[in-house]
Amino acid sequence: MGGRNASANGQRVAEGLAAELAHSLVVVSGLARGIDAAAHEGALASGKDGGSTIAVVAGGVDVVYPRENAALTERIAVEGAIVAEQPFGLQPQARHFPHRNRLISGLSRAVVVVEAALRSGSLITARLAGEQGRDVLAVPGSPLDPRAKGSNSLIRDGAWLVEGIDDVMTALGPLNGPIAPSQGRQSPFRSLPAADSPANPPNEAPPASQDPARDRDKVLELLGYSPGTVDELGRRAHLSPAVLAAILLELELAGRVERHSGGQISLIISSL
Repeated sequence: MGGRNASANGQRVAEGLAAELAHSLVVVSGLARGIDAAAHEGALASGKDGGSTIAVVAGGVDVVYPRENAALTERIAVEGAIVAEQPFGLQPQARHFPHRNRLISGLSRAVVVVEAALRSGSLITARLAGEQGRDVLAVPGSPLDPRAKGSNSLIRDGAWLVEGIDDVMTALGPLNGPIAPSQGRQSPFRSLPAADSPANPPNEAPPASQDPARDRDKVLELLGYSPGTVDELGRRAHLSPAVLAAILLELELAGRVERHSGGQISLIISSL
């Protein structure tokens, strides 16, 4: 995973890692421009017997987005797989991308972040991975490059540092058996509730909002520029934890809210 406005070095790293991983694993990414596209390209270039990469898209499985990835999309459809939870023909909207990110992390044994700014959607995917019990890995970048500040912060908070394929394989541990967190360094998000906690039983789909726009407006009304707890927000908004989590993911991806330690959240002042 990584940013859309990726550097040439970042794309080279993503492509190289994916090419090596695809010899024995399937590379999952979001088919966005930049790091995602580079990872898919690398996996397709060296994947064993095809089927080396899965693209998870935010819209319908038959909708090409972005258009510049049309040729890549066609190759993945033939040699790998394209996955979507939206109906055929649906054009992707901002609110669909958090759900797409949840699928990416859910399909993965671990999430590797190559480049991510501080407000990158890749950081949301990393947090979702931790909530689902997956490991979070990150490639370090220059402290002078804003495109690396998010990935560097993940490492500072405890993510596995990745300089090459050996680091990834060490973090993954044995490749046979069910998906489970590695016995190495703890994910920076491991302390958050798991995806199969009582709030989200594993065999039950989270309840959908009856009026997403109204609920989103209600949450924005209740949020302030001083941090408040998510629990208190949910009580005042009269929303279930699952519905509230989906709304906050959407707002976070849109750059309108930010999370703080202690389960707190606030509006971003620049979103005025």
